Amino acid sequence: MSTQGSSGKLVTVFGGSGFVGRNVVRALAKRGYRVRVAVRRPDLAGHLQPLGAVGQIHAVQANVRVPYSVEAAIAGADAVVNLVGILHETGRQSFDVVQGKAPGVIAKAAKAAGIGTLVQMSAIGADANSDSEYGRSKAAGEAAVKAAFPDAVIVRPSIVFGPEDEFFNRFAAMARFSPALPLIGGGQTKFQPVYVGDVAEAIARAIDGDAAPGVTYELGGPDVATFESLMQRMLKVIERKRFLVPLPWGVAKAMATILGLLPKPLLTVDQVKLLESDNVVSEKAKTENRTLPGLGITPHGMAAILPSYLRRFRRTGEYNIHPV
Repeated sequence: MSTQGSSGKLVTVFGGSGFVGRNVVRALAKRGYRVRVAVRRPDLAGHLQPLGAVGQIHAVQANVRVPYSVEAAIAGADAVVNLVGILHETGRQSFDVVQGKAPGVIAKAAKAAGIGTLVQMSAIGADANSDSEYGRSKAAGEAAVKAAFPDAVIVRPSIVFGPEDEFFNRFAAMARFSPALPLIGGGQTKFQPVYVGDVAEAIARAIDGDAAPGVTYELGGPDVATFESLMQRMLKVIERKRFLVPLPWGVAKAMATILGLLPKPLLTVDQVKLLESDNVVSEKAKTENRTLPGLGITPHGMAAILPSYLRRFRRTGEYNIHPV
């Protein structure tokens, strides 16, 4: 890990108030960087202040759909990180705009401003030929970044887990009330869950200059597991017994059509399409050392992390000792 010269340098982080963003901001602050967090609602980013010293972290208003606000957020920075992404579309927050076009806007502004380092967070599953609009938009965003800023470092994590994740927390919450949990497509899709702290460390090391310019890194944890086995692992941690019901792809898409109409969808058709493909680090990335170990990071396994935040879903919290 290289931290020499980090003190006093300014890093602009787009999307720094979210789940991954908070951890990235913390990792950068610990290294001595000044962090400018570019968000749509700076008034809602006050929770980031305690992650650094007084005055080290500050939020500014920026909307990735408005180029001049992006330029203003980048002005004077030494490096830029883009973490902006969505799991489902709402209003003007579409996959095409937020994940397809916005990364290019940020990359062009960074290049024009003479920024030395740009890190773009994408996702394993980014594919121009994906059946999922999410996957296609992530690939479009990567292409736009590479076209404008060839030396940009791109990181592609598998599903990210940690205290505020949208995966284990969601299904653990369902298990509180539902006697059964769905196994989308039979539950055999493979994942390689990666700890949010390891993703943040990888991005911070890229800002340090420890990542190869222009290279795409695939980030996965030490465990490859099916959707079904992840549900079993989660249920074991929260000490609850629930039926795991396989849902054929057609049934899952029909259910998602209805659930996708909710204000905060539990499942969308696009997410079901994304689940049709495995979400693991490729063999090519391993061979070429474009992974967490390639960045000198030993990934944390789920066994050490999940109980620390999922035990609140036990019948009597961390003190529950009998399965129900």
